[in-house]
Amino acid sequence: MSVGKKGLLGAGAALATLAGIAVTGCGGLKAMTANSSNNQQAPTLLAQTIKSLTVVFPSRADSTDLQTKANSVGAFLSKELGIPVKAQVGDDTAAVEALRANRADVAFLSSRPALKAEQLANARLYLAEVRDNYSGRHTYSSVFVVPKNSSLKSQNNAKGTLEQLRGKRMAFTSPTSGSGFIFPVSELVKQGFVQSSDRLGGFFGQVNYGGNYSKALQAVLRGQADVATVSEYALYSPYITPEEKNQLRVLHRINGVPAHGIAIDDDVPSGDRERIINALLKLNQSQNNQLLRNLYNSTELVKVDHNSHLAPIRDALTRVGIAP
Repeated sequence: MSVGKKGLLGAGAALATLAGIAVTGCGGLKAMTANSSNNQQAPTLLAQTIKSLTVVFPSRADSTDLQTKANSVGAFLSKELGIPVKAQVGDDTAAVEALRANRADVAFLSSRPALKAEQLANARLYLAEVRDNYSGRHTYSSVFVVPKNSSLKSQNNAKGTLEQLRGKRMAFTSPTSGSGFIFPVSELVKQGFVQSSDRLGGFFGQVNYGGNYSKALQAVLRGQADVATVSEYALYSPYITPEEKNQLRVLHRINGVPAHGIAIDDDVPSGDRERIINALLKLNQSQNNQLLRNLYNSTELVKVDHNSHLAPIRDALTRVGIAP
């Protein structure tokens, strides 16, 4: 636990008690198991130091009926870990705040909120999601999208391709979007076209923000923008229809955007953290995999190093002059 970031030990103990964790006099955590029979399976449960677990599942545009699906994953984890698991739905900001305030132990987070969780709660990312429509398994691409019949053409280098955007009407996803804003602007800064995220007007003829992937792409489809920036997976349902996709073309691609992942709070002891990770990895098994797919269309979870996985978004934020 980081005392400077998460309060004094006494306050942490109070929060831990509210969360159903017993704090021992020596500052460690002691499990309060409901059943301490001599069954051969009991040692796994008795070795645990947490009594319950709260997991936050952020709402996303491509996930419906998320609470029901999250509850199913929570029930699976509860069975695997032998403790009650609460599935809580909220946005990324609420997930980070829950980790910071010790109201949650685990959270599914996209890359920028994962950096914020590290900063505020000393939480770290241990697993990343894999999807069929991610070009890099647990990384994906940010793409500049134009109409299929656009006069803009992909050149043999980024500078030549992006130079064509000078004076054009740009539809970014939102100022907080990694693939829809931060990575594209970082590339523009890298190529010397703009100095920072607040100097875009000097390069583009017009800058708009769709608010989400679908609306940014619709601006191009309706002739309201010449180019949009989104994640590569936004070129598929439910963001746009196959017919709409056929009207669009990728002009430029930025690879290596970190996939969403799973962060675990630093208050979770290392032994319990490994048990949680191993339980989550069992969602990769064929008999359990549909539970994972139902959440966010992910097909697999893979272990990642927090610093290495998030290095691209950290570098991009630094380049464009935006704090995590």
